[in-house]
Amino acid sequence: MPTHQLPVAVVGAGPYGLAAAAHLTARGAAVRVFGEPMAGWRAHMPAGMFLKSTPRASNISAPAAGHRLADFRAARGLPTVGDRYPVPIAEFIAYGTWFQQHCVPEVERCSVLGIGYDHGVFRLRLDTGEELRSRAVVLATGLRAFAHAPGVLAAVRRAGLASHTSDHAELGHLAGRRVAVIGAGQSALESAALLAEAGAQPTLLARTPRLRFGTAPEADLPGERPAAVRARYPGSELGPGWHLLGYCKAPRAFRHLPDDARARRVRTVLGPAGAWWLRERIEDAGLPVVTGVSVESARERAGAVRLRLRGVTGDLEVDHVLAATGYRVDVERLGLLDEGVRRAVRRTADGAPRLSDEFESSVPGLYFTGLSAANSFGPLLRFVCGTDFAARRVSAALTGGAPA
Repeated sequence: MPTHQLPVAVVGAGPYGLAAAAHLTARGAAVRVFGEPMAGWRAHMPAGMFLKSTPRASNISAPAAGHRLADFRAARGLPTVGDRYPVPIAEFIAYGTWFQQHCVPEVERCSVLGIGYDHGVFRLRLDTGEELRSRAVVLATGLRAFAHAPGVLAAVRRAGLASHTSDHAELGHLAGRRVAVIGAGQSALESAALLAEAGAQPTLLARTPRLRFGTAPEADLPGERPAAVRARYPGSELGPGWHLLGYCKAPRAFRHLPDDARARRVRTVLGPAGAWWLRERIEDAGLPVVTGVSVESARERAGAVRLRLRGVTGDLEVDHVLAATGYRVDVERLGLLDEGVRRAVRRTADGAPRLSDEFESSVPGLYFTGLSAANSFGPLLRFVCGTDFAARRVSAALTGGAPA
């Protein structure tokens, strides 16, 4: 079969994979989509959490109208909600599943075990035993492969006494246990609140000198914000402010910043901080918070963990350590890419892929989207609202048209 007649393989069926597949199909491309819809959200984010993004910033991009979160709620007979409504993860998973059923019904519920590349053609090996050829691959594999935990926790992780937040679909099994939660961002703060509400005894350990929270929206709808406030702090999917508006409107310009500037902005824009609605839950829980510290060492002792902290005197003993320390994109951690493919992907010093203006890597036909593309296009790609920019650019590149 001529190369141009081979399908495009989309690996991953979360928001970014579904959006890319929907746009590619609408443009007439032959597409095969692999993965369990919304699997990362179901299996690697704790039940009871809420999205940090507002409802209008939580839409998965579709090529036609009628597939926003608001449309899903209307189809379920639920009322219209605005920016002050935190979206429960269960609702978002249901929305993503509904989106898949309507826009990408052809998802193949299987896993890609390996991706090789030879003479301009990709070869994919599936857990079903099938091997197929593809002219292009869109990687939308989500966060899991990039989970980052401090190296000092390695030994206690192997002993089952420490974990990363992505290891858990729920936190109730830690009820009654002393848990050190490491981090100061949304994941750390919300995990600490969920643990306290489940009957655990969490202690929050943060490098930052104080905890930070977002500011509650002035109104449910952008147009209801006072005109003077809108002029000073224009609205955007990432929140109010000219700098956030810039990240939303000019992600292509972000590529031209120096490497260190891009990495710093992806890491620090909107964080580490919790959503505005988390402040009350943290304060009501009355949990211990130790700021300005880092973990110097972690040792197992009689089935517990003794933490030596830099920044305070004395050790802390807990039953479990939960690393809410985020994700670091590194191509080397994508084991589904054959070694030769990984070596051929040009990357930054941190390991993130260097992408073209159209999300293509240095391996012709290999595209990265979602968090993997954030180093190239900015913090917009850390959130669901980035699916629109990504899906339009990738689908246009693979079908020879202009982005819609």
